[in-house]
Amino acid sequence: MSLKKKLNTLVEILGQAKIHSPLKTCRFINEKNTLTLPIPKELLDENDQGPYSIVCEEAGPRQLLYFDPPKTKCAIMTCGGLCPGINDVIRSIVMTCYHNYNVASVVGIRYGLQGLIPKYGHPLVELDPSTVSNIHEFGGTILGSSRGHQSPEEIVDSLERLNINILFMIGGDGTMKAAGAIYKEIKKRKLKLSVIGIPKTIDNDIYLVSQTFGFDTAVEKATEAIRCAHTEAIGAPNGIGMVKLMGRESGFIAAQATLALKEVNFVLIPEVPFNIHGENGFLSHLEKRILSRGHAVVVVAEGAGQDLFDNLGTDASGNKKLGDICAVLREEIKKYFTSKNVPYTLKFIDPSYIIRSIPANANDRVYCGFLGQHAVHAGMSGKTNMLVSKLQDRYIYLPISIVTQKRRKLNPNSNYWSAVLSSTGQPLNME
Repeated sequence: MSLKKKLNTLVEILGQAKIHSPLKTCRFINEKNTLTLPIPKELLDENDQGPYSIVCEEAGPRQLLYFDPPKTKCAIMTCGGLCPGINDVIRSIVMTCYHNYNVASVVGIRYGLQGLIPKYGHPLVELDPSTVSNIHEFGGTILGSSRGHQSPEEIVDSLERLNINILFMIGGDGTMKAAGAIYKEIKKRKLKLSVIGIPKTIDNDIYLVSQTFGFDTAVEKATEAIRCAHTEAIGAPNGIGMVKLMGRESGFIAAQATLALKEVNFVLIPEVPFNIHGENGFLSHLEKRILSRGHAVVVVAEGAGQDLFDNLGTDASGNKKLGDICAVLREEIKKYFTSKNVPYTLKFIDPSYIIRSIPANANDRVYCGFLGQHAVHAGMSGKTNMLVSKLQDRYIYLPISIVTQKRRKLNPNSNYWSAVLSSTGQPLNME
């Protein structure tokens, strides 16, 4: 893979950093040094022609700060759906702000962007080490969350009234787009206010982020549901266990859970179209599996097979509404096997809200800790309109505009998907 096509991703700064950092025991990052990292094919979809390498800033503490810590006021908000590890990120930000930088104040914005719109009347939450010390033991977010568009003008009005210097926004693709809109309004007013994003999506579908926090926990929990589906399937003649997993546009959870537990025989994801009927369709291959082995386990990402539905419009976050592919599959399996006079038992498991609501596991807790720390380092040094990413095991800073230009999708031509197919034994395509 050629590395000639490069993408420059240096982030914006509010101004010259002149204040010496209070940090004593750390490795300061030299602003003049950049990282050139190759982008593996697994991070690019099948139609993506690059970039093949990325020039970026390494995340970490800077020796000179833009904001004077004792005079700095920070705000944190969480937006979109729940995901394991949100509380861990909040805790990390607060602990770093107080224990490392001794900032003046950290406030929590309740219920996402709504918390900055006066008509909703959501109160602020003062955050300090005593209020966040144990929150990592719980799932969800102590700040609450919401979906939907809010006025950037009203949001920046509120940030001005509150004298906020750094705004930390924890959320997915929609939240990062909102962060970009807020930044534009801030820049229009020539305010010295930093906007820092921390990417959150259980679907693992943010461009140029190799893995989002909570994904490891989600996969771990998903395998429990698959194991139960397998137990149900082998416990009855011609048993079928079907598990629905999250993944609106990307099938990473379904694919990773399939690799983690080798009991899956079919995995259906949004990136790979399939036919239900026909000689090479899903039902034909399912029948062959049932007649030869007596059971089958099917894992379905929620966004799979959406070409089978009419346009259902969009939700409050602007996401395309999904048709219930598992309901269609269950009905078609019933019709097909009845017409063939083949008895079967089907058990359906949907663990989606259990998966996204649980506390983070150990790996995700460590990851969330680093994301929170690097977000604070970025904000204090005056960086803005950016998010913290992890690429090739290196923590880096990326402009929001780069990562919101597209969704990351699983590449069906990658070695990763080949490994999934090898694990399940399903055909290369079912069209």
